[in-house]
Amino acid sequence: MKTWIKYLITFLIIALGATIFYLKVYIPKTTYQIVSPTRGTINVQVHGVGNVDAKNIYTINAHANGRITNIFTDEGLWVKKGDLLVEIDPVDLPNLLEEAKASLQKAKYELVAVKKELQNLNAQKTLIKISYKRYEKLYKQKYAAKAEYDKAYADLQSIEAQIGASRANINSSKAEILRAQKNIEAIEIKLSRLKLYAPIDGYVLSRDAEISQTVLSAQAILKIVDAKTVWIKAYIDEQISGKIKIGQKVDITLRSQSNKIFAGKVQRISAISDAVTQEREIAVSFDNLPIPFYINEQAEVSITIETFHDILSIDASLISQENGKVGVWIAKNSTAHFQELEIVARSQNSVGVKSGVDENTNIIVLNPKKKPLSNGMKIHL
Repeated sequence: MKTWIKYLITFLIIALGATIFYLKVYIPKTTYQIVSPTRGTINVQVHGVGNVDAKNIYTINAHANGRITNIFTDEGLWVKKGDLLVEIDPVDLPNLLEEAKASLQKAKYELVAVKKELQNLNAQKTLIKISYKRYEKLYKQKYAAKAEYDKAYADLQSIEAQIGASRANINSSKAEILRAQKNIEAIEIKLSRLKLYAPIDGYVLSRDAEISQTVLSAQAILKIVDAKTVWIKAYIDEQISGKIKIGQKVDITLRSQSNKIFAGKVQRISAISDAVTQEREIAVSFDNLPIPFYINEQAEVSITIETFHDILSIDASLISQENGKVGVWIAKNSTAHFQELEIVARSQNSVGVKSGVDENTNIIVLNPKKKPLSNGMKIHL
């Protein structure tokens, strides 16, 4: 009697364990979720990594040696074309300019005086010439002494010499005026080099000098970027770069704003590939530039090289391989079967298929925690 009871209890325990295993282990391990393909649009993209850069970055250099007296902008500020950015101490140049202007005015006054003198001499010459002609006639008629004729001739020669000297003085005064004007122009050019203006509407990237600092000619003081030329210089593997074209749409993700996607387009494709990395440089511009932006910030780009409309699509995570074939696991009559697919498009998250499944196909969602699938395996849904 006791032995019978012992066997009964053992049987009940085994039956209970088997039931628990079936319900709590086997059933969950063979129960899968299913999804069906959907129709929509797939953007085939290639991806690359690069940095924020710009086509036009201007370095504002000192044009002459000197001490900075004013800087009217700073890093992170916007400037407009023609804005005064930097002033350098002119030292004694303003005084030299005033002296040069005074010399010019003096030379102009002297020119006026010499011209008046020439007018007076020409008037005297007219009278002297009349007198000379009269004495010349009288001398020929023997009515005037030779000494009187010689004196009239000498007076005419003297006035002509004075006129010649006066004309030389006029030329000298004109030369002095020209010299003074050139001197003024030279000083004004020197002064103009001591004031630096914005060459474009732009954004100040860096300030490389400070007020009271002495700078040398050609030394950098500011760097300004033309915001309209900011772009991403990305690098794409040669193997996947062949279909990239100028104007294609691009999704841009900046490292500092990883939760945002900025729209852009391919602006330029380098004609030279890197022989070491075997990558091609692609310049991508922003449709709307994010403000603020940071030159050299890392960025990721996804370039849409082809778009498929109204195509049957499947989540990329559902794709698997069996015996070298690519496909999905599908559910038929509570059993699993591997279905080969003809894939015509791939995006980051999905694939587009031409044949193998339709919108009513039950695709098994793979789960590494569940029992591995095999053809004909019994499954629960």
